[in-house]
Amino acid sequence: MPGGAAAPISGNVFKEGLFPRHYFVAFVLVTSLFFLWGFAYGLLDVLNSHFRSTLHITPLQSTGLQVAYFGWGYFAFSPVAGEVMRRKGYKFTILMGLFFYSLGAIFFWPCAKFSETASNKQAVFGGFVVCTGVTAMGLASLEVAANSYIAVMPPVSVSSLRLQFSQSFNGVASFAGPLIASKYFFSGKNAGSNTNVQWVYLAVAGMGALIAVCFAFVKLPEVNEADLFSDQDDATVHKPLWKEHRATTGAIAQFLYVGAQVTIGAFFLFYVEDSAGLAQARGAQLLSYALIMFTVARFISTALLSVISAPVLLCIYAVLATLCTILIATLHGNGGVAMIMLVMFFESIMYPVIFTLATQNLGFNTRRAAAMVVMGVSGGAVFPPIQGAIMDRHGVRVSFWLVVPCFVYIALWAVYIWNKDGRYFSPLQARKDGGAWDEGSVVNDDEKAQPVVVEDAGKGSGKW
Repeated sequence: MPGGAAAPISGNVFKEGLFPRHYFVAFVLVTSLFFLWGFAYGLLDVLNSHFRSTLHITPLQSTGLQVAYFGWGYFAFSPVAGEVMRRKGYKFTILMGLFFYSLGAIFFWPCAKFSETASNKQAVFGGFVVCTGVTAMGLASLEVAANSYIAVMPPVSVSSLRLQFSQSFNGVASFAGPLIASKYFFSGKNAGSNTNVQWVYLAVAGMGALIAVCFAFVKLPEVNEADLFSDQDDATVHKPLWKEHRATTGAIAQFLYVGAQVTIGAFFLFYVEDSAGLAQARGAQLLSYALIMFTVARFISTALLSVISAPVLLCIYAVLATLCTILIATLHGNGGVAMIMLVMFFESIMYPVIFTLATQNLGFNTRRAAAMVVMGVSGGAVFPPIQGAIMDRHGVRVSFWLVVPCFVYIALWAVYIWNKDGRYFSPLQARKDGGAWDEGSVVNDDEKAQPVVVEDAGKGSGKW
């Protein structure tokens, strides 16, 4: 996220608004993208367990979906999406992402049809893994573009609030996935069939195509970060990305957070079955309720970010998440189930806040840093196989100790950013003192700098 010389910002988010009026359509359309990947991710965790039953694969093998989703899609393709965005702009990158997203979803149809008659279930699962990877290529492109666009949209002084609000719709979609799965995948005659998988993903493809049509016919204001730094020292503006320590350490924080989040979601059903003896259908319902808590927490946390600085709130949530995961690994029965649901409440702000804090004040490196931080999502490909191996050997409860160091690092990283940005406990305090506010304020001689807008977002800025 771009930033410049720090100075106090007059007014507040309720008076200034989250974005200028002419950005309304752009904000709504880009926010709809958060719903798309929330829905896809919500289905992923339930499909993981469902394919284990219908295709007769082990828990470790089932994590192949996560490996394709986060490894192939996010780790391998995020740098490509970042380079495309740098050269072609936000709109082109979003349309590319929607194309891959819909294409991968369509591929689920023949795989689901073939799974009903095929004798080689391993080959069928391999087909689903490929479909998941193609879909994830689209989602990685959408995340690189959408997160960055929402973060750098004016006014930059409320970027954490704005991104947190948009990400809340990601949560709304993420619990819709398990609700659909618990009704159609695990109920009655569908418990041992993949037939309904095809219809769900055809609907997903149609939704992606519809949003792509909207983007194709709407002019998306292109935020040009380069012009925000035209008056700064070239050595500062063109600083190598690898020397931007808040971005590199932030990418690690994102890697660990997503790794923790994905393992908790992927092994949720295994945990509730092992710890409390609950059936998969009931476990899927509880996962939906936990994701509802996650979504509610995002809206609550959006309000909290208006009075508590982002690093402070991130540290508090990370410490509480650490305590929850320790209890998940040690408690039995309903107590452990309650903790694995509660930890999702404290996960709620981590992705958007880490993203905005890690990409703050980077100037010309903003778009590449955004791609690097989104690459951190590849933690979701690394941690599930490790936890699956631990689970196979020592049991599901012991496997959750893997998550504890992740939240510890995030808490320590939040303290590092808090110290680096002036040790402010609230945005209001930073405004009064004229210090570096969490969201990064950009100020020119009139203390009212705004990002330059290029109306044709389909073209690159031409200044990279």
